[in-house]
Amino acid sequence: MNYIGILHHPRIPDSEPLAHEIAQWLTEQGVGTWIGSTWDEPGINGQLDRLSLLVVLGGDGSLLRAARLSVSGETPIFGVNMGRVGFLSEAQLDDWQERLRQVLNGQFWVENRLMLYAMLMRDGQIVDTFHALNDIVVGRGQQARVVRFTLRVDDDMVTNYTADALIVSTPTGSTAYAMAAGGPLLPPQLQNFVVLPVAAHLSFDRALVLHETAVIQIEVRMDHEAYITPDGQHGISLRDRDTVIIRKNKQLIPFARVDTPGYFYRRLMSRLGYVR
Repeated sequence: MNYIGILHHPRIPDSEPLAHEIAQWLTEQGVGTWIGSTWDEPGINGQLDRLSLLVVLGGDGSLLRAARLSVSGETPIFGVNMGRVGFLSEAQLDDWQERLRQVLNGQFWVENRLMLYAMLMRDGQIVDTFHALNDIVVGRGQQARVVRFTLRVDDDMVTNYTADALIVSTPTGSTAYAMAAGGPLLPPQLQNFVVLPVAAHLSFDRALVLHETAVIQIEVRMDHEAYITPDGQHGISLRDRDTVIIRKNKQLIPFARVDTPGYFYRRLMSRLGYVR
């Protein structure tokens, strides 16, 4: 750990001062630092190959964005929670120094999380590509009208849905929109996908858990607006008969962990309010 990047969130006023405080502390430990913004994609890309660790200050949204921006590298991510939930973070504002010291001393393990790679196909051509650590959602726009979906897995027909949306989630995303829609909770060590319809009407309404090498194809049929939305970011407009192809990204996203490997269940119960 000789060169560590620190990302602050431009819309969280306290995050930039904390970034400089952490940088000063790391300098005192003999570690070089670089400070940037989670919105500075060129800056992050220019530093990734040099970094031993990427410290991200913010909520889960900041960590999702950092994961997408660093998808081409192998730099472990270490989150300091400044948001509301903090499922992905490894430290809080009152213990970041203690936990970061453990990382510097090599007392950590790397948790590799699955990321999705998606292609938007139109008339046989690639229109756009996306990465997502939580989920890819294909669904309706502002009008409360259903979309018709055809789901294929590994080129085999599975079923047709009539629903507000289809969620394709990673284990990371199983605690996000997929959980709110009634999907199963998957620990991050798994490499499976979950396909889950939202408000299915006279259609198959159960979640499907797919293997990690599955190739998912979703064709949309509608005569109104629909969108593809990766990780809850800005949606991309779809046209009738567009197809979204989703598979496991080649690169897993590493997180630096100092907590015990069973932390996921304890943290989940705590965030849901079921504390023993």
